Amino acid sequence: MKIDRETGLLGGVRWVSSPNQDERPAGVELDLVVVHGISLPPGEFGGAWIDALFTNVLDPGAHPYFAEVAHLRVSAHVLVRRRGEVTQYVPFHRRAWHAGRSSYQGRPDVNDFSVGIELEGADEVPYTAAQYRALARLLRALFAAYPALAPNRVVGHSAVAPGRKTDPGPAFDWGRLRKLLDRAK
Repeated sequence: MKIDRETGLLGGVRWVSSPNQDERPAGVELDLVVVHGISLPPGEFGGAWIDALFTNVLDPGAHPYFAEVAHLRVSAHVLVRRRGEVTQYVPFHRRAWHAGRSSYQGRPDVNDFSVGIELEGADEVPYTAAQYRALARLLRALFAAYPALAPNRVVGHSAVAPGRKTDPGPAFDWGRLRKLLDRAK
């Protein structure tokens, strides 16, 4: 995987443009990666529902849960599906709307300085080997393209919105991810 710094796009992956993005504040450097977990409906995987949510076309009548979230204007930079397929929604140099009310190490508005990566999953459901491999490849590409990003600058959504968010949850194996990143050195 390689990122084109000019366009902010990851080569060789599926692209679906989300309208839920804007410019980052002037002079703000990318220096954090936030890992999320998402499933729509909750606990179910596959289908076009995540694309629909991130592009503001989720049908609130298609599932009872969708009525609660269809009005949200959210996005992530990237989604990693259960089989490791990657979809990009927002160029990395632009601000995706993934962290909501958030802060990290005293800095508010985490969306301003972070990349949001969604893993298709749920807090209590183990993530797949294909997802860990794809995430490690993606992170290595981000580290190569944006020097302020590094393994110690990768956190869960729960770390930037404690008490409000729990993802990627206890099923996410941070040690496994670190081993995959260490092997690439």
